[in-house]
Amino acid sequence: MNAPTLTQTRLANGIWEGTLTGTTGAAPKVEALYQNMPLDGVELTPLPGKMGDFLVRVPIPATVLSEGVQTILLRLGDGVLAQVTIVAGTPLEDDLRAEIGLLRAELDLLKRAFRRHCAETAGEDQIS
Repeated sequence: MNAPTLTQTRLANGIWEGTLTGTTGAAPKVEALYQNMPLDGVELTPLPGKMGDFLVRVPIPATVLSEGVQTILLRLGDGVLAQVTIVAGTPLEDDLRAEIGLLRAELDLLKRAFRRHCAETAGEDQIS
């Protein structure tokens, strides 16, 4: 049998949700860890008509929300099933601005190359 997998379905209203598949029997013990400390409130609900599949709900506490990149690990035993990454704050704005600047420069380069190519091929069509 395949190893259990946890797939994110949504993050809304401070609750991360995912679908756990590939388990057998009763609901397994899924842990949510933030900075190696367990988070409370992890819920597993069996999905109707799908033996061994569960809806996993993890409330994200306000203490997790702070500047920078925060990661919550979702574990089953010693294996990591998934991770929730939350990015927030001013440092993110600087990173995004730099990335957008690079994308704009690359787009300008592509536009110039495309226009040059069009001009060159248009000139060839008129010669023939």
